[in-house]
Amino acid sequence: MKSPRFLLTLGLLLMLTGIILPFLMVIKVLESTFFLNFFSWGLSSLGLALGMVGFALMRRML
Repeated sequence: MKSPRFLLTLGLLLMLTGIILPFLMVIKVLESTFFLNFFSWGLSSLGLALGMVGFALMRRML
């Protein structure tokens, strides 16, 4: 969990999932529910936070 590359990869995957879920809701593949809306927002926010921590750790290593 301390590896910057792992955090950046995990953050990217979470952010992509947080983007794909609302897209699937807009094109009516998934039903838009209150839980799913906040779940996708949470994934996107968590991915952004992990990516920022990964960048900070990578910068600290240099």
